[in-house]
Amino acid sequence: MNHSALVIAGPTASGKSGLALRLAHEFGGVVINADSMQVYTGLPILTAQPSMEDQARAPHRLYGVLPPSETCSAERWRDMAAAEMRAAWEAGRLPVVVGGTGLYIRSLMEGLSPVPDIPEPVRAATRQRLAEIGNRAFHALLAERDPEMAARLAPGDSQRMARAWEVLEATDRSLARWQDEPRIGGVAARWHVIALLPPRERLYAACDGRFQAMVETGALDEVRAVAALGLDPALPVLKALGFRELAAHLAGELDLATAIALARQATRNYAKRQTTWLRHQLMASETISAQFSESLMAAIFLKIRRFLLTTP
Repeated sequence: MNHSALVIAGPTASGKSGLALRLAHEFGGVVINADSMQVYTGLPILTAQPSMEDQARAPHRLYGVLPPSETCSAERWRDMAAAEMRAAWEAGRLPVVVGGTGLYIRSLMEGLSPVPDIPEPVRAATRQRLAEIGNRAFHALLAERDPEMAARLAPGDSQRMARAWEVLEATDRSLARWQDEPRIGGVAARWHVIALLPPRERLYAACDGRFQAMVETGALDEVRAVAALGLDPALPVLKALGFRELAAHLAGELDLATAIALARQATRNYAKRQTTWLRHQLMASETISAQFSESLMAAIFLKIRRFLLTTP
């Protein structure tokens, strides 16, 4: 394969997992997850992990590999994904990286800013303070000390606010300045990047329909089981789309119809943000402005064959 690799990127419900599966099946590939929620166990339906049937059709890696009590940083995921890519090449297979988490994809292709490791006491103290004072007060504190990073982050983005604060605490330097440094640790490969960006109306309809199907096929039971674990509210897995709304319903705070409506809206908002990021931040080899369908496969297969046969 000459250390070639594919990236299939797209917003939630764009059909990228189906496309990745077809490409892996056709070209002897290994599907490698690049979705920050799908790395965790506990919510396979709510996070739209591939079914067991799909996973039987081609090798799948990094799906449901971490317990919900852990945190998967971009660096941790990058290291795991790089190892899976090397294993695929050694086995004569084509890595097919698929997901919508832009930071993960960029970390693999380009590397990450050289931020030093944050001591665990600093990390723990940051999350404790956030939990004690709440998002808005924490955002105000961040704005006082690091207005540049605060301006980039919404008060609801607790994970990234905590990250900005802990970096400032541990290094006495803004995360923005670290991000100005050259990136390190990217995987050297011949990349072919496909961005699947359906029209907004079709994408939103797919988001709505898929969430309804999740509820009908067991998402509520998943949320009930994970909520019963009593996890730290700051953990990433609890930010999975629809988790907060369905948990509120199970706690008697929302009726089911309202919870579903709110979760659908949150999913559409997230899909819009993903689309914007992918359209402006990802250097795609090709952009497909459509939902994935079998009718696209002949043209895509032809382009991938040409890519794989091209001499570096």
